[in-house]
Amino acid sequence: MAQYNTIAESNKFIVLEAYTKYHELHESSIAYQSEENLEREFIQDLVSQGYEYRPDISTPEALQTNVRMKIQELNNMEFTDKEWIRFIEEYLDKPGDTLIDKTRKIHDNYIYDFVFDDGHIKNIYLVNKQDIARNKVQVINQFKQTGTQANRYDVTILVNGLPLVQVELKKRGVAIREAFNQVHRYSKESFNSEHSLFKYLQLFVISNGTDSRYFANTMERNKNSFDFTMNWAKADNTLIKDLKDFTATFFQKNTLLHILFTYSVFDTSNTLLIMRPYQIAATERILWKIRSAYEAKKWSTTEGGGYIWHTTGSGKTLTSFKAARLATQLDFIDKVFFVVDRKDLDYQTMKEYQRFSPDSVNGSESTAGLKRNIEKDDHKIIVTTIQKLNNLMKSEDHLPVYQQQVVFIFDEAHRSQFGEAQKLLRRKFKKYYQFGFTGTPIFPENARGADTTASIFGRELHAYVITDAIRDEKVLKFKVDYNNVRPRFNSIETELDEAKLSAAENKQALLHPARIQEIAQYILQNYRLKTHRNQSDQKGFNAMLAVNGVDAAKCYYDELNRQQQHSEKPLKIATIFSYAANEEQTAIGEIADENFEPSAMDLSAKEFLTKAIGDYNRMFGTNYGVDSREFQNYYRDLAKRVKNREVDLVIVVGMFLTGFDAPTLNTLFVDKNLRYHGLIQAFSRTNRIYDSTKTFGNIVTFRDLEQPTIDAITLFGDKNTKNVVLEKSYKEYLEGFKDTDTGEARRGYVEIVRELNEKFPDTDHLDTEEQKKEFVKLFGEYLRVENILQNYDEFTILKAFQSVNQDDPSAVEAFKEAHFVTDEDMKLLQEVEVPTERAIQDYRSTYNDIRDWLRREKAGRQPEESDIDWSDVVFEVDLLKSQEIDLDYILELIFEHHKKKMNKPALIEEMRRIIRSSVGNRAKESLIVDFINATDLDTITDKADIMEKFYQYAQQEQKKEAAELIAHENLKEEEAKHYMEISLKHEFASENGTDFNNILPKMSPLNPNYLTKKQKVFQKIVAFVEKFKGIGGRI
Repeated sequence: MAQYNTIAESNKFIVLEAYTKYHELHESSIAYQSEENLEREFIQDLVSQGYEYRPDISTPEALQTNVRMKIQELNNMEFTDKEWIRFIEEYLDKPGDTLIDKTRKIHDNYIYDFVFDDGHIKNIYLVNKQDIARNKVQVINQFKQTGTQANRYDVTILVNGLPLVQVELKKRGVAIREAFNQVHRYSKESFNSEHSLFKYLQLFVISNGTDSRYFANTMERNKNSFDFTMNWAKADNTLIKDLKDFTATFFQKNTLLHILFTYSVFDTSNTLLIMRPYQIAATERILWKIRSAYEAKKWSTTEGGGYIWHTTGSGKTLTSFKAARLATQLDFIDKVFFVVDRKDLDYQTMKEYQRFSPDSVNGSESTAGLKRNIEKDDHKIIVTTIQKLNNLMKSEDHLPVYQQQVVFIFDEAHRSQFGEAQKLLRRKFKKYYQFGFTGTPIFPENARGADTTASIFGRELHAYVITDAIRDEKVLKFKVDYNNVRPRFNSIETELDEAKLSAAENKQALLHPARIQEIAQYILQNYRLKTHRNQSDQKGFNAMLAVNGVDAAKCYYDELNRQQQHSEKPLKIATIFSYAANEEQTAIGEIADENFEPSAMDLSAKEFLTKAIGDYNRMFGTNYGVDSREFQNYYRDLAKRVKNREVDLVIVVGMFLTGFDAPTLNTLFVDKNLRYHGLIQAFSRTNRIYDSTKTFGNIVTFRDLEQPTIDAITLFGDKNTKNVVLEKSYKEYLEGFKDTDTGEARRGYVEIVRELNEKFPDTDHLDTEEQKKEFVKLFGEYLRVENILQNYDEFTILKAFQSVNQDDPSAVEAFKEAHFVTDEDMKLLQEVEVPTERAIQDYRSTYNDIRDWLRREKAGRQPEESDIDWSDVVFEVDLLKSQEIDLDYILELIFEHHKKKMNKPALIEEMRRIIRSSVGNRAKESLIVDFINATDLDTITDKADIMEKFYQYAQQEQKKEAAELIAHENLKEEEAKHYMEISLKHEFASENGTDFNNILPKMSPLNPNYLTKKQKVFQKIVAFVEKFKGIGGRI
């Protein structure tokens, strides 16, 4: 095994600057490698890196015996048998412990005061975080464990005997998602079963030999998708993917232990986050810089600092806060100031910071709490806002901290680095090291004055730019549309000269009622398509409208609400803005900084804000106002509701365009001239990863921002940025294109639809397994391309064209006028073949049927019984769900069809087709059909009436079926009702914790029928929850 030396700069770095890949030093083998061989080679490599291989540990009993030995070794003591059993029950595997409790034991409560039988007390450590090398690593494989199913795990890494890392391998050529799906399945079936030490798992690694990724073990559902898996990398962000290289770097003992114990965060919302390689690299380089500057006595200079350029959306706050926390562990540092902007403090980050700095981080301007924290000896980390720090330095001339060794870490450098605060800091503090994090540094090209990011902080210590993040799929591309829906305002919309734009008559033209009316109409007509809400309001995303000033915000707010006042489902619209002091910009295109003092605005702006907050209060039953404290609370509440999708559209001027993070936001409508820093910041509100339905950030501009967009992404990326950062054109997705990254040809919509029609005109006759697989792959391809095309206006027009009667000249003219379509465009629309709604429904239904069939097949037989290899097939469940029709919509369809005099058998047949095409409602088929049969539909007066009658009927059925299930399985009645109600509320049943075990009839776990009974009951409850979730009512 080759020795891999870390870099010369410091042997403390785990993200390497230099590493030679295995295939560059060795001939690559051309022999076929089975999964078994891959696993064997992986274990051999680990052993040669110092891991102890224990093939004898393959059962829970053997695992527990080994844990005992390793904990005794680590703590240099021995338990008696009685003490060991008590230690397990009291602490190590306490009954009722959840995954969260176990994770907390690794991160926070890893020392336990154990009272031995003779009365003496000793601290028992699970891990040694002071001297990481003292933790012992072992590797085991093919471990067997049973929960609701019996599973066998590939390779597990034990640290001090506890399973902390689980590795799932697939042979080369198999889709890596298969390994991810398998981990997901094991999590549901056995990892988290009662008395399973696998609840201690912190980290999963998946690999198919050629691609290797890692991700945290978390129950947080939006962090639990394939998009959150990561490759390891070198310091220059070159990815390390091959399992050989991944093993030599990521699984190097010191590196792995640091990732588990140093570079992971268990936050206040009980979510485990494992840092990405670029986040670790930045943190390591900051700590190295502080040490080397201290040794060379280079404090208070730019040589004793530096900046980190990590693109917006790549998790800067996690990195900067971790760097601040680790800097406190340097013995020569007296205080670490972590400086945030007050506007970036939402509920979540405030809670996080207050754990470490109780009084210094709140919205108030008062410096008393900050001063108190600085004076406390036990407070090494001070989290504060730039505003508070500034006030403190202005009011206090002789604080002891001014003479101490102090580190400053600025969370958003571009906003805090210039002006008064910086001058004061340099004058007052005598021994400081300062570091800034920014997604958009100020270079000479975009600086307004002489100062740049480098001249304030020092050299760039690490960069992870937008092209790196898009390549790694950590942020999404942008799709930018210049939407010229109002041809007569074209000249003013394409004007870039700020002076001309601010001229009075041009200001009036941009706020012309006809222009505002047409843009508002466009937003309302296209909102549901852009945000993927055209089928159901439960899913999809939300949007932001960025406007030029308060007058524009008022015009849009009033006009949008006026146009939707008679709508059945109006959008929930909110707005926020405040006073922005007329300060000189430090960078071209910087978004004016609005403060939390709306009282400084002029009267009309204040009146409008009061009215808008009043509307918000009525909408959500809140009680906010425009004075400073209440306005801050409004800001935070609105931020929270936007993140939770409770607000559909938020109109902003400057606030929320920088630093605001909402993964559920996918569309930004822009009626504002943006440049450089401000443009990237604003656009980046939309490109956080979420799930596979969110393929890019949708930017719809009502000004011509094409050139400013190219200028900005060129400045903040590299020479090839434009091709990487901007999404492909409509034409390319329609007709196909060659992928520049992989070199492979990607088929377009036209070709995929043609093949679907030719090969599968009738999906009722997919007789062979081979045909089923071919259909699933082809329709999956259709779902992916259609999900992307949904965001293009041209595709919306194409879909609308399908319902136009082309033999009716007046209908054709009306269509052309409504969509600004020329005769030339009409010809092109006629050439594109689009499947009918009914055909797509049948395809979706068949796709779901095959998915269910394959699940049953896999459960009932061994894989080797089939000739067809399904391992390269990924079912696009997220994409199916994104276009789900919800239950209310199905009920509305029943009412509509009955109104058209459709008889019951035909109605039932039609509804079965629709329900089967929906992943979420398939389980409700019998419930809906029984309702149609049991109800006199002629007595139903309107849509509200059918919903009321259905929910009454369904709630009665729910009660009846729950009682039957409890009686039939002899369950404990009260406990079972409580458990079923909680499961219905969460919309899934879980067997973790004690709730599920409490409902079972009295039976010893040693009884051979116990597990069979437990599994049978659990499966029945899962089916019950699938059928009745969303119905409401009590059991």
